[in-house]
Amino acid sequence: MNQFAHSRFLSRLAAFSPARVSRNTALAGFTFALAASLAGCSFGPNGEPPAMPQPLHYGSEAQPAQTVAAQGVAQQFMVGGKPVPEWWTLYRSDALNALVDEGLHNSPTLAATEQTLAAAREQLRAQIGSSMLPTIDAGGQATRNRALAIPEIGPNTFLYNIFVGQLQAHYTIDLFGAARLADAALAARVNVQAYQLDAARRALAANIVSAAITSAALRAQIDTTERLVTLANDQAHDTARRYALGAVSHADQLSAQQSAASLSASLPGLRQQWQTTRHALAVLLGRTPDAAPDDLQLVSLHLPEQVPVVVPSELLRARPDIQAADAALKAAAADVGVATAQMYPSLSLSASMGQGGFSWPVALSGAGAIWSIGASLSQPLFHGGALMAQRRAAMNTYEATVSQYKQTVLAAFQNVADTLAALEHDAQALDAASTAARSAQGVFDETSARYRLGAVPVSSTRTSEQQFRNAQLDEIRYTSARLTDTAALFQAMGNPPVGGDGGRVSLGEVSRGVEAKPGGTN
Repeated sequence: MNQFAHSRFLSRLAAFSPARVSRNTALAGFTFALAASLAGCSFGPNGEPPAMPQPLHYGSEAQPAQTVAAQGVAQQFMVGGKPVPEWWTLYRSDALNALVDEGLHNSPTLAATEQTLAAAREQLRAQIGSSMLPTIDAGGQATRNRALAIPEIGPNTFLYNIFVGQLQAHYTIDLFGAARLADAALAARVNVQAYQLDAARRALAANIVSAAITSAALRAQIDTTERLVTLANDQAHDTARRYALGAVSHADQLSAQQSAASLSASLPGLRQQWQTTRHALAVLLGRTPDAAPDDLQLVSLHLPEQVPVVVPSELLRARPDIQAADAALKAAAADVGVATAQMYPSLSLSASMGQGGFSWPVALSGAGAIWSIGASLSQPLFHGGALMAQRRAAMNTYEATVSQYKQTVLAAFQNVADTLAALEHDAQALDAASTAARSAQGVFDETSARYRLGAVPVSSTRTSEQQFRNAQLDEIRYTSARLTDTAALFQAMGNPPVGGDGGRVSLGEVSRGVEAKPGGTN
């Protein structure tokens, strides 16, 4: 309905005086006819998300069909694949699966989010019940009154009792959909919380997997660094003995001591990171930090060889954060409709029946029957521009929500692009680090064999092992990065799209006044 039609309707309605309304019940039929004709009018935006670009590929460069082979595994990017619900099982670690299951069942944060969603659903049911159905109340009153004396009649004071019992009913007819639109707005906000719960579950699983991998990698780095510290200390002691014999300079002795001390200084920081990660993992699982789980073995985790790459059009339906932004958009659109409908007439019906009298016998007799029935029609005429300002504010909020939706989609595209690039670069770095580690190990093995034959001194063996352990540290870091970035990509792909409303509140049912039903949020 355009603005001209709205103005013409208001001018016609103003021609009917309140007195004529009370005398002519035909006006009620006229009002209902007008409401029916306006039912199909749009009081605000339809809430549909804006069209978004559909890139051919996520990143600035098209992702390859697969990564380079690193440690014998080349990950394949399954373009057009579907998100994996329980993706962490692809690491083929029973211990990791147990940690994720424990966290999903015991996390206080997740439990609080679930209860908040349940409370929001109950609030929606309460609002639907109060706005779409009549209210009926029972009341009783018993009073004893003292009236002032009337000089013309006499000085005596009048004392009397009043006994009243009533049933009262009230119903506001939703002529222009203000109540239905308000219910739809609240239902959309309930859906926002439902999608946020989905996102919280996905994030919790990803955080548990990342924390478990990081803790295992840090433990492996600590073990390797401790071996490096031992080698450096042995080298420093050997250099000190040689300096005492005059075989090396004082500078050589100090350099060896400095190297050993520097390596020793790196250990406390690694141990701090490891303990902090273990504490965080324990809290994610719903445990106290002192009950942190044992570390996984990094070699026990198998890298998923196939990872899905959801096409951009499907990503809009799979990512919980995009779905939440879509629901927020629908709520903002409904708010515009509510602000518009508040500028139109409001019709309320009321009725009451009961018994009353100045004594109990009279109040309970047929003579004490009382009843009333009435209707009231109100039309805003002048509110100092408040109603129009409220509608403009709702429109501004809606436009802001549209922009937020666009930004959410763009951020999701960037998230996927970054994780895809990270996996390719992780594989390249890990392949180089693995090659370096194998080469360094070969040198160490050959040097050790030559030392056993007496061909080289022990210092050469230490040096070759130090080179091997340093290369091993790099391999551990890149292995951990590849495993955690794979988890990040699975999370970035979102949830598998489900048919129907997926347990969410149906806005169509809300608009018809149907009570919201709870549903799952998986």
